[in-house]
Amino acid sequence: MCEQVAEHRAGRERRGVGRSLVRAALAAGDRVVATARRPEQLDDLVAEYGGDRVLPLRLDVTDQTAARAALAEAAARFGRLDVIVNNAGYANVSPIETTDDADFRTQFETNFWGVYNVSKAAIPLLRGQGGGLVIQFSSTGGRVGGSPGIASYQAAKFAIDGFSRMLRVETAPFRVKVLVVEPSGFATDWAGASMRVRDVPAEYESTVGAMNSQMRQAGAGAAGDPDRAAQILVALAKRDDLSTNLPLGVNATEMSVAQDRRLLESDQRWAAVSRSADFGEPFPVEVPPAHL
Repeated sequence: MCEQVAEHRAGRERRGVGRSLVRAALAAGDRVVATARRPEQLDDLVAEYGGDRVLPLRLDVTDQTAARAALAEAAARFGRLDVIVNNAGYANVSPIETTDDADFRTQFETNFWGVYNVSKAAIPLLRGQGGGLVIQFSSTGGRVGGSPGIASYQAAKFAIDGFSRMLRVETAPFRVKVLVVEPSGFATDWAGASMRVRDVPAEYESTVGAMNSQMRQAGAGAAGDPDRAAQILVALAKRDDLSTNLPLGVNATEMSVAQDRRLLESDQRWAAVSRSADFGEPFPVEVPPAHL
């Protein structure tokens, strides 16, 4: 397993699903390549499980050359890479109107291009060895969307899903599987020390401000347990019959099901109008009556 433990900014440590995944994989008897900007964070795991089972590597996922080098080193060390996990990511809060453009792009560099870099570097290795599994961490927001204040983060998560769909169909002949994980709130510092909150103008207090307050209040009391999530994913990684997308958490499950139902209802309601755009279809057609 090749696993990104976490991304780190400004020297701050993060506590998240990545480290729990490393521990769960090791507990299951796997060997793990764990990458981080500060691999010394993993010294305790190397001491506990031994250097023959844990290989910590320094990696900034926004560096495509470094991603290729890290995966090549990992494959050389363990012979093959059965599971690649892309879980690095962070979000800062501000309305689109007042967001610093450079900050928006920097977030996207990690949250999407990091996934792209690692996935692309993994393809020839997985193809050459006859298969493997790529686990991409998205979020409930990447399925449902609409959380005010974190536009860059959620746009990247939607992009991950679209990218992963293409990766899935292109690499299926090589026996490569791609699983998109969509968690809701977990007890990590994603909405804590790792999140910068910019000034929220008064005009956005009811949207961005309210969402920020909601996330801060959840804090470490979020319902999701990173250790449980890790154990679930380690178990699923050993199966052949995987879903393409996996909501994780009660909120993720309920929001995803509700969103899918809304989309299906809307598509069915407007189906005649949608079909009428093609040559040979009845046109014009009666539009559905307005909802009262």
